Amino acid sequence: MARTAIKGRGAVHALTGLAAATPLLVLVAVIGVRAGVLPMEIGYDLLTLKLAWVLSFVGAGAGVLAVILALRSFRALGLIALAGLVMGVASLGVFIWQKGRLAAGPAENVSTDLAEVPGFGDRRADRPAGLGPAVGVEACPGALPIMTQVAPQNAAWALQEVGFNLGRVGVARADGSRSTTWFGAGFDAVIRIRPGRTDIRVAARDGRPRGGEACRLVTELSAALRGIG
Repeated sequence: MARTAIKGRGAVHALTGLAAATPLLVLVAVIGVRAGVLPMEIGYDLLTLKLAWVLSFVGAGAGVLAVILALRSFRALGLIALAGLVMGVASLGVFIWQKGRLAAGPAENVSTDLAEVPGFGDRRADRPAGLGPAVGVEACPGALPIMTQVAPQNAAWALQEVGFNLGRVGVARADGSRSTTWFGAGFDAVIRIRPGRTDIRVAARDGRPRGGEACRLVTELSAALRGIG
């Protein structure tokens, strides 16, 4: 005897797939950017911040509708419908949180000295296109100078401790670079060493907001150097 078809199965499966589309799109964008297949303008700006953001609302609605349709055959369809609801609502929630974080973060160009901002030398331009002027302790409370002349080896250690790949190290400065985990956004750091004072600067390589990542890195570098003494 043939099994009775479960009414709404196809619709619930389709809606659950739609709810899963947002995290899948973001994953594809991340892999594409990290692999060098997609430029940041496509993978991050377009696919993630625009298309996936809109799709997250659609996915959340699809998850809710999937649960409603599954109520008539909840034993058979409830689990997959609930999975769609969780994926859809979670994706939207993460986007809302991330959008707020990006909007609230200070500029991705932080220095412990605004009167004479440390330069990156021949590593890169001090102000690439789109990057705003440096901000200091008013915008980033952890951007504190070290009121002593640190040893170059200690500056190098601090950079590596915070996750920077070490660049040049000399008597008067040490620098390094690192990339973010997801999209590989680049950040550069320089520690300028002078008698009686050591300053730190961290800046992104573009003008995109990153939720205060430069502030976090400056804060960690400053804390690491102050903790040595």
